[in-house]
Formats: sequence, structure tokens, C-alpha cells
Amino acid sequence: MPTMTRLTERSAPFLDYLEQWYATLPTVALAEVIGTQPERVMVLSVDMINGFCKAGPLSGPRVAALSEPVAALMQRAYAFGVRNLVLSQDTHDPQAPEFAAYPPHCLAGTEESQTIVELATLPFADEMTVIPKNSLSSHLGTTFQAWLDQRPALETFIVVGDCTDLCIYSAAMHLRLEANALNRQRRVLVAAATVDTFDTPVEVAHELGIMAHNGDLHHLLFLHHLAQNGVEVVGAFC
Repeated sequence: MPTMTRLTERSAPFLDYLEQWYATLPTVALAEVIGTQPERVMVLSVDMINGFCKAGPLSGPRVAALSEPVAALMQRAYAFGVRNLVLSQDTHDPQAPEFAAYPPHCLAGTEESQTIVELATLPFADEMTVIPKNSLSSHLGTTFQAWLDQRPALETFIVVGDCTDLCIYSAAMHLRLEANALNRQRRVLVAAATVDTFDTPVEVAHELGIMAHNGDLHHLLFLHHLAQNGVEVVGAFC
């Protein structure tokens, strides 16, 4: 029986391909995405809150670095006439089952669950809709679906925030699969420059007795999987 090669060896060609795919993601003009009907466009910002960007057990520099780019995208979208701006945000119950997988974070009523200052101080901040959530999903157990049902004209969805492989993946895939199931024409876009995920090196994971999480690999792999399932993954919006 032939000796089975290691996963790292068997995956090397795919990983080379994945890096090349990521490096050649296109830059897309935001003005062209929005077009002449900004009322048909929405921007969904996921978990751009203090607990992931500023301080707390799940905060980190990779997600914190999204603060300015996400705020800038919101400003540009608003300038182009987009008024459907939604902030889906962890606002956890103290007994959230999710805390069996992740340490307690972003409890309702705490500073961690509050919108980052970069978004909260935008001049149109009071026009944005905040959707509290108690899980990775922006849709399940929230008011987001009801909000969407009241706006059937929406056709283009731009998803930004964190984490690429968790809440972003869940939100973008739900929007894409819902449209597929209902035979709706819909664009769902994710730009690599305005999403990211956390990194837990193997040595840190061993030291803390937790699971490792390679941020670079998960970021690329889940963007690729989104693209493979019909989400428009681009490098950035210009």
C-alpha cells in the first residue's frame, strides 16, 4: 500500500492557487456597484463593535484595522445616496450558548457591545439601523429578516466587518442562498479589504489550551468559498 503523503504536501498546489487567486482579486468602482438606484443597495456592517476592535477577550489588531476602511466605505456609500445602512452587532445574553465555544464577550449593556466610535460619530449615524444578535448569525433570532422583508426592492448587498469565516460568511451566504432558493436576482458583494478574521498561532493555542486559528488561511479560504457559491468577492472598492 502506498504511503499517504501529509496534508501539507497534498495541499501545496491548491494553496499556491489560492494565493494567486487572492492576489488577483479585482478592484471594483463603488459608484458602479451602486449605480443610479441607491435605494436598491444596502451596506451590512457586521460586528464592528468595541469587543472585537478595541478591548475584550476577542479583540485584536487585524479586526481593529478595519475600523477606518469600514467607516470610509459607509461615508462613500452615503455620499452616493445609499440610506439602507445596517449594523448587525453581538449583544449577548449572559447565558448565551455560544460561550461554550468562545469566552464571554460583548454582553448586552456593556461597552464591548457598543458600536465603534469611527461609525458612531459619522454625521448620519442616527440613520443607521442597529440589529442586535446573540449568535454568529445576523438572521437567526434577530429583526434583520423582518427589516429585509419590508424592503423587497433591495437588490445589491455589500457586506463588511468581521470575522471573514464566521459572521461575515454566515451573513453573506444566507443572503446568497435565500436569493437562490427564491429565484431572486441579487448581488452579494464582499471586499477583502473590508473584512478580516482573528489569528491564534499554534504555539499560543497550545499554551492556552485552546484551538489554533490561522487568520491568513481562514480569511482566504472562506473568501474563496464565498466566491465559489456565487458571492462576488473583490479586492477592494475604489
